[in-house]
Amino acid sequence: MVSVVQNVAIDCTDAYALARFWSEVTGRPLDAADRPGDPEVQVTLAEGGPALYFHQVPEPKTVKNRLHLCLRPETTREQEVERLLGIGATLVADRREADGAGWAVLADPEGNEFCVLRSASDRAAY
Repeated sequence: MVSVVQNVAIDCTDAYALARFWSEVTGRPLDAADRPGDPEVQVTLAEGGPALYFHQVPEPKTVKNRLHLCLRPETTREQEVERLLGIGATLVADRREADGAGWAVLADPEGNEFCVLRSASDRAAY
């Protein structure tokens, strides 16, 4: 017997706004029933697969995440970092190396850290 991951729960102060950000990051839609002001909103990552589940809580984020998402972009890592910065992410730490290795640590609009890894084309180039 095993357990199946249903969702990754993310506490936040504005569930709908943060879900919209992650919907844009992943290219996946919000659940059709979700509306602004809803205290719980989700973005399903794959048909029948796990979801990012945003749950509104009263307290703000105060410390570093103990769990985070790592993204492998379809475009280059550099293009994806620029795109994500353009939709509201912030750069937390730059771990990119001159030889093309490494990753960029970004944060979503509520400060939750995530990483952008090298894409398949980035890895093939080195």
